[in-house]
Amino acid sequence: MKARNEQGKIIYGYIYGKRYAHVKQRLAEMKIQHPFSHNRFAPYKGTVENWLNYWLDTVMRKKIKPSTYSSYRLRMDRYIIPFLGRKLLTNLKKQEIEEFVHYLEELKLSSTTIQSVLVVLKSALNKAFNDKIIFLNPCLDILIRTKNKREISALSKQEQLQIERAAFEERGCSAIILALYTGLRIGEISGLKWSDIDFEKNIIYIKRTLYRIPSTKQGDKTEIIITEPKTKSSLRAIPLAKNLKLYLLNKRKEQSCEYVIACKGSYSEPRVISYRFKKVLAKANMKPIHFHVLRHTFATRCVEQGIDIAAVSKLLGHASIKLTLDTYTDSLWESRKEAISILDKQLKVRL
Repeated sequence: MKARNEQGKIIYGYIYGKRYAHVKQRLAEMKIQHPFSHNRFAPYKGTVENWLNYWLDTVMRKKIKPSTYSSYRLRMDRYIIPFLGRKLLTNLKKQEIEEFVHYLEELKLSSTTIQSVLVVLKSALNKAFNDKIIFLNPCLDILIRTKNKREISALSKQEQLQIERAAFEERGCSAIILALYTGLRIGEISGLKWSDIDFEKNIIYIKRTLYRIPSTKQGDKTEIIITEPKTKSSLRAIPLAKNLKLYLLNKRKEQSCEYVIACKGSYSEPRVISYRFKKVLAKANMKPIHFHVLRHTFATRCVEQGIDIAAVSKLLGHASIKLTLDTYTDSLWESRKEAISILDKQLKVRL
């Protein structure tokens, strides 16, 4: 309904668009322009910084996990507020968002990091738009240039053997062995308790993860958070195979701590595990690498052995098989060659 004529009859108007979001936004703009449209628009009088802080601390804080809050706060304080914070929220333009993206690119940030920053900004502006305090969301249709994906690095079989030899000499249970034969993330290894392992049913249950995040408390720079994994897919059960079971049972006899990877009678936080990993690498005469490479190595070995990609995805706790395929596509090259060869046998070439 646009308005009514002199006889009181309704005058209708129509809005078209290729996407629902465009139509919804255009409709909001049209309602503002027409006095008969029950306009409830109340422009926000504060700055982008004012709104972002309200959105995160009042609207979102109770809905998200402390680790998510910390990551949102970091993106806001480090990137969004310094560049856009002083601008009036209602005056924010698409061109300014594009300039902001260009600024992030000049900082040499990865496309993934830039996207994560925009997710925070877009979510906050969506809330403002839905609350009818801004005319439109200037983040709509903002595109970023995707850079070439970094090649996923995994250890060769020889390198894996070198690391394993050094890892077996570690005191207590080795986080390296766990990562190489379960594919667990470093935070999941930090949070793993002996009570999470069912040695009778041969199952490892992933119930929690451990983070060190920027602290929200005064005087503390960082703090440890122990919480459920971020996604439902990360809450998972991993089969416990024979050799790993034997290894874990032997290690359990040697320690009394409730955590599988122990440090001073309690958990080993990720940076302790990373420090120990560096020492093992030096002992194995190998160059420094990130602990996460062990998870990639587990996935790569699975793919090399022809394990179904859906099973690999479940073991890794990925949210979708697509994520697994996108991440380990190069590792599947041999499998693709084999598939083509099998089909090729049906081709009868006539010379």
